Amino acid sequence: MKKVPERTCIGCGNTRPKNELIRIVRDNENNVFVDLTGKKNGRGAYICQSEDCLKKAIKSNRLAKMFEIDINQKIYEDLRDVIASIPEEN
Repeated sequence: MKKVPERTCIGCGNTRPKNELIRIVRDNENNVFVDLTGKKNGRGAYICQSEDCLKKAIKSNRLAKMFEIDINQKIYEDLRDVIASIPEEN
């Protein structure tokens, strides 16, 4: 049986399977973007598909600390849009 890779959410700190999280990437040119494929090159951070986790990450400035650069508000808007587009489970 193949082991499922797990990652830690930057918002809540819970460990979850990688495919249940949204990946944010900082590439070599310090561009930060949402990586829906999970395969882009660069330093990655993961966040749950939850508005609450996003709020916690923004409040604690966790992305800026992880990537050691200032984070543009557009990244947070993109994350909100991605989270809003994910259908809720029943």
